[in-house]
Amino acid sequence: MIQAESIRGTNGNENSFKSNFFNQMEPSDQIQTLFDYVPGISFFVKDEQSRMVSVSQSIVDRFGFEHEDEVIGRTDYDFFPAHIADSFVRDDQQVIRTGEPMIDRVEIWYTEQRMLDWFVTTKLPVYGKQRAVIGIMGVIRSYEGHRKTALPYSQISGVVEHIRENHRGRITVAELAQRANLSTRQLHRKFMDVFGMSVQDFLMKTRMQAACDELIHTHTSIVDIANQLGFCDQSAFTQQFRKHIGVTPSRFRRQHRLS
Repeated sequence: MIQAESIRGTNGNENSFKSNFFNQMEPSDQIQTLFDYVPGISFFVKDEQSRMVSVSQSIVDRFGFEHEDEVIGRTDYDFFPAHIADSFVRDDQQVIRTGEPMIDRVEIWYTEQRMLDWFVTTKLPVYGKQRAVIGIMGVIRSYEGHRKTALPYSQISGVVEHIRENHRGRITVAELAQRANLSTRQLHRKFMDVFGMSVQDFLMKTRMQAACDELIHTHTSIVDIANQLGFCDQSAFTQQFRKHIGVTPSRFRRQHRLS
């Protein structure tokens, strides 16, 4: 048995102590396995071309596979619609290019049941032995899990649920502020604290993802989609869609129609 005296107060070089320990580890994914036991957390590593290098079992399961090997070497484009993968890869490349972490990025996309959902992603650069960035590593938390740790959330939970359920209608910031019993300035500050974006951006991002789903999976006309999502006319909808997605709704539909 190891005596307490032998492990108490190691006063040597901490970096050397740490290096010696990790050098003894068998090269494997031992630490990664920890994430398989943390509810609501998924883990991934990508190379500088945004190809999967390692993922937690929760991601393997979500993609519909049994083994990590079936995911390695592939990209988000193999698993998500192109417009969603574009956003993920764009964020990857920003972290790789700048070396700056991306912390608690709120992303809105669709579950396997085709329901809108929110996820919170943190991405960090991975450095090689020459201190050059060779990829990224990150964790994905469910929106539900994230909100429990976001202290200001309780004051805007009703607003978020109202947006979730009514984003296809006309919603004003003033109406949302009144629902939360806050001023518009206070509501904006709460959304920035929790989601890192204004309530207007949160609402617009929700509507844009809903619009993408309509364009891909239905034959609803663009003017009707604009009306359903609360835009005053098709021109305003097209302007916002181009701003957030990068192309017009009609071009997006041609590029991504599933049938």
